[in-house]
Amino acid sequence: MSSSPPETETYEVTLSRDEQWVVHHVLSNRLDDALDDEETPPEWVLEVLEAIETDDETERLTGHQADRVYDALAAYVDREETPDRDVGHGAAVLDRLEDVREARA
Repeated sequence: MSSSPPETETYEVTLSRDEQWVVHHVLSNRLDDALDDEETPPEWVLEVLEAIETDDETERLTGHQADRVYDALAAYVDREETPDRDVGHGAAVLDRLEDVREARA
């Protein structure tokens, strides 16, 4: 039985500082939740957090990472208690990640 090769193609996603903050916030919460549950955080969360913390405006994400960030961010943006400023920045990131998804189709 063969497994599919790891995804190595990356996509550039440019994020403003505020957009980076929203993505970092969402992923940090995901990391904290895993640690609180005494689980190993997903590798993609750690990789994307590391990329954001490099203080560069352009993030290089694999398709898998882009999909996971999209899902986590969409859930955050859809929450009623999410601050309006985060919704606006999060929606802008979702638009860019949607472009990545379309490029892969």
